[in-house]
Amino acid sequence: MGDWLPESAKIPPAHSGAGHRERLRQRLLGGGAGALADYELLEFLLFAAIRQGDTKPLAKALIAHFGSFAAVLNADPGALQQVKGMGEASAAGLFAVAQAARRMTRGVVEDKPVLGSWQALLDYLLVDMGHLTVERVRVLYLNTQNRLILDHHVGDGSIDEAAIHPREVIRKAFDIGATALILVHNHPSGNPEPSRADIAITQRIAEAGRLLGVTVHDHVIVGRSGHVSLRAKGLI
Repeated sequence: MGDWLPESAKIPPAHSGAGHRERLRQRLLGGGAGALADYELLEFLLFAAIRQGDTKPLAKALIAHFGSFAAVLNADPGALQQVKGMGEASAAGLFAVAQAARRMTRGVVEDKPVLGSWQALLDYLLVDMGHLTVERVRVLYLNTQNRLILDHHVGDGSIDEAAIHPREVIRKAFDIGATALILVHNHPSGNPEPSRADIAITQRIAEAGRLLGVTVHDHVIVGRSGHVSLRAKGLI
């Protein structure tokens, strides 16, 4: 009889963070992501992989290490795992969230004429490129309805004729049946203002396009602080 315990005593007590997790969940459901601070939203994302315990210190450590919430989600899984407390499962969970965001914003762009959905295009580019640590050059090829038919990764490195050849850019358009294109690249420094090389190569590609009937709608430069359109600046 001495070993007998009431049934309730055999159930392990909830861990001390259970109430905090429930409060975060209710705040999120009641007020959306805006109801949570960046570190709290990151805490919530970590819950799926870290089933027990307090994820607040880890969330704050990740933001301190990478500099911002967006930078954490844009970090490589291997880099995430360098932060103490991050395992493969939690790194994969955050990486999946970032990939989901990219697919969502890309889906909006793919479903509509790009020129009529310019903000959606910018959202897609900022999510996909705003926090890259290398300079990446892409060409968005469009059909006669200005719908995206190919998002072509040209290469990584400075945008000049050593990295991107005007004839090759236009030839690719002919190969896939594109009638227009948008040049895109990022500035890892964060400042999206165009350099002289950016302007020069854009004008060469635009001139090659005019001669061969392929419209260069714009060249968008993306940085952490925003974007710049060379068309809007009157440089094309």
